[in-house]
Amino acid sequence: MPVFTPDTVRTELQDIPGHPCGPARMLRYSDSGGLTQFGAFVEILPPGSRSSLCHWHEREDEMVYMLEGQVTLWEGGTARLLNPGEAATFRAGDPAGHYLRNDGTAEARYLVIGTRAGADRITYPDHDRIIDYDDRAGVETITTLDGRPAAESPYYLPGA
Repeated sequence: MPVFTPDTVRTELQDIPGHPCGPARMLRYSDSGGLTQFGAFVEILPPGSRSSLCHWHEREDEMVYMLEGQVTLWEGGTARLLNPGEAATFRAGDPAGHYLRNDGTAEARYLVIGTRAGADRITYPDHDRIIDYDDRAGVETITTLDGRPAAESPYYLPGA
């Protein structure tokens, strides 16, 4: 049975200058263990950063469980604070876009758990983009909300 600690788990840093979400660090527990049915990781979000652009998944459920700090949960244009011990769930197919933002002065840590569907459609309603992907086929397409082909990811649009 593999056991991982914060020092031994696979870690991913998001620290690209100009990235619209700001810096973050992910402790990829499920990837480290070779799990394929679901993903689970701890995201560490510094003050001023956010988890992602506003989005929703057609085929993948998501859940976040707050461990430390506080974030503002935005879902469907409504904001609420999320504190340690609280969880938020995002059902596949529910078109209420969501993201977390750290508006505080201390880093926030939360556990993210989600389905690994292998193929999904992710809609970014505030950025006029849809990403369709199929990992098995190695295919990814990006379109606008009305279906026109688009070359750029919503994360690299001006003003994202």
